Amino acid sequence: MNDSELRREADSVLTRLVGSADAETAGAEPARLREDQWRAIEALVAERRRALVVQRTGWGKSAVYFVATALLRTRGSGPTVIVSPLLALMRNQVAAAERAGIHARTINSANTEEWEAIQAEITEGAVDVLLVSPERLNNPDFRDEVLPRLTAATGLLVVDEAHCISDWGHDFRPDYRRLRTMLAELPPGVPVLATTATANARVTADVAEQLGTGAPHGDAAEGGQADAALVLRGPLDRESLSLGVLRLPNAAHRMAWLADHLEKLPGSGIVYTLTVAAAEEVTAFLRAQGREVGSYTGRTEHAEREAAEADLLANRVKALVATSALGMGFDKPDLGFVVHLGSPSSPIAYYQQVGRAGRGVEHAEVLLLPGPEDEAIWRYFASLSFPAEEQVRRTLEALASSERPLSLPALEPQVDLRRSRLETMLKVLDVDGAVRRVRGGWTATGQPWTYDAERYAWVARQRESEQQAMREYAATTECRMEFLRRQLDDESAAPCGRCDNCSGARFDSHVSDAMLEAARGELARPGVEVEPRKMWPTGLPAVGVPLKGRIPADQQAAAGRALGRLSDIGWGNRLRPLLTPQAGDGPVPDDVAQAAVEVLADWAKGPGGWATGAADGSARPVGVVTVDSRSRPQLVRSLGERISSVGRIPLLGTVTYTEHAAMGAPSRSNGAQRVRALHAALTLPEPLERAVAEADGPLLLVDDFADTGWTLAVAARLLRGAGASGVLPLVLAVQG
Repeated sequence: MNDSELRREADSVLTRLVGSADAETAGAEPARLREDQWRAIEALVAERRRALVVQRTGWGKSAVYFVATALLRTRGSGPTVIVSPLLALMRNQVAAAERAGIHARTINSANTEEWEAIQAEITEGAVDVLLVSPERLNNPDFRDEVLPRLTAATGLLVVDEAHCISDWGHDFRPDYRRLRTMLAELPPGVPVLATTATANARVTADVAEQLGTGAPHGDAAEGGQADAALVLRGPLDRESLSLGVLRLPNAAHRMAWLADHLEKLPGSGIVYTLTVAAAEEVTAFLRAQGREVGSYTGRTEHAEREAAEADLLANRVKALVATSALGMGFDKPDLGFVVHLGSPSSPIAYYQQVGRAGRGVEHAEVLLLPGPEDEAIWRYFASLSFPAEEQVRRTLEALASSERPLSLPALEPQVDLRRSRLETMLKVLDVDGAVRRVRGGWTATGQPWTYDAERYAWVARQRESEQQAMREYAATTECRMEFLRRQLDDESAAPCGRCDNCSGARFDSHVSDAMLEAARGELARPGVEVEPRKMWPTGLPAVGVPLKGRIPADQQAAAGRALGRLSDIGWGNRLRPLLTPQAGDGPVPDDVAQAAVEVLADWAKGPGGWATGAADGSARPVGVVTVDSRSRPQLVRSLGERISSVGRIPLLGTVTYTEHAAMGAPSRSNGAQRVRALHAALTLPEPLERAVAEADGPLLLVDDFADTGWTLAVAARLLRGAGASGVLPLVLAVQG
């Protein structure tokens, strides 16, 4: 078959894919591939090469691999395997494939019971496309039982959102690095396609290297290596997007502006926030003002996520208020706007998120509303980078000294890292060959491993550079789209003629007095619940702490209260400067003390509060106890004194640290490490122990900040053991 015949066949498949087969039958002009789409398909099908496609969102990358799949299948190739990051993307792509007569199945954590049947379908030739989440690649059962057979049968390997391979980029995912193994074991002549819309030149080069799709050692266009990869990088302009930045005085103005202007934005869209707390806060406020919005965050249950996606797709809501959890994989061509309440830390991440809008409409609004809290949130997420070498070595030593695999809970008492960070580190070490995931946990391989400090430091500097770029984006008077395209090394970048700097601002900062008052009232209202700890961390007995399982009811704290979350845009903005390590110590400010009194009053009057006469554990506190603070002792002590004075409740004393423990602060990294330290460190001075034993009722336990919640849990256990009938925690702030 010559090139023209293959091209006609490819265009025919595209026509079916986009749903215009009837038009083709009636003699109308069929759909036609873009030249770069055709060039990629030709390389995959006719030349069996590897290709890396970097093209803007909405360009049609999925059309390349579906058309290539159809052509390869008619030529006897095995099924296409698509490694794709999100289940939402899988659902959309399965539906698209069926339109073109392509039978697609998925393998993911939600359908393990179907794996064997799907493998049988693959063997029988009944599956054209298999979509696999990257996390599956190193699941022991999948890796050892399914992956070898799947690799041998693959006719085309597709790596979607391939920028996730690169730790130089904004969204590195170590699970993607497992693709090295699959690529190395593919039979000769199996084509590979990697696709992404968000990669600058450095990330593109790194992805190419990771996938084995680097540039040839000669000039391919002039007779270089025949098996060299094809890299297709197109312009990244999105002609439908009108970018803008609107600076407003504070969080109340931003929320009021959104409530006032939401209905004026075109169609339906997404309102992005930087944190879960802010998403929940904004959603509650907009709903209270009668706006039809949904919420979508990392805490949203799977079924609720699907329902929220369906509501937005069907335009039953004006917007989803979302974190970055709603990102890759959500496909709504008529999405009319994307608004950010708070600035992402990376222009590449920002470009990816705004790229959700305007795929199938002529005009979409994109608006950034930066806030003063953005940089504190950037710093928090930056603190979750790859651990220091000492922590990595400690993990390797713990695994090497164990006679059996260690699970994450079993490792936590031995390693000073939070579970999510520990798991990410182990995945990187797995790719590097230093550890291996097996049934039951992780083992050390014993292979030599080098800590690449220079690379990790470079990545950290790159993050700082990206943050500076976002500051410049918000401040620039030049074309905003051109700015973003240059950040992605788009050499064809030019002024767009559509953004607020090119054509004038389309939105002003006006907010109605009524809405501003409502927003201020919402943000000024202190009080969030502090959930008590009910289970001890796993593995404590192994490190000499005789605590395990469920915390007995007579040793637990009750549900407590905090003024706010450090990650929210209301009280979080007031509390962050007070609790930052650079703030120093001092008496509790009057407005904060007054807010604490308001929280106590609302707590007393609320459901189950002691002012309602509810029974058991919710009686009025009969004493105040503070927790010793090494960084802010005056703040905590003065807060306890103010509450004692206003509430006319005696201040009984302070839970203190032992003299031996005073040298270092307990870890805040993970629960097991923190409980291990606190168990030996916290104590009740003898006068406090006597006062607690004589108290006839619950105690109010006062501290400045609850991150893990374990200080409150261990202190409550001590107080309950001394005779307190209940412990009611009150803190200024919680982390998330």
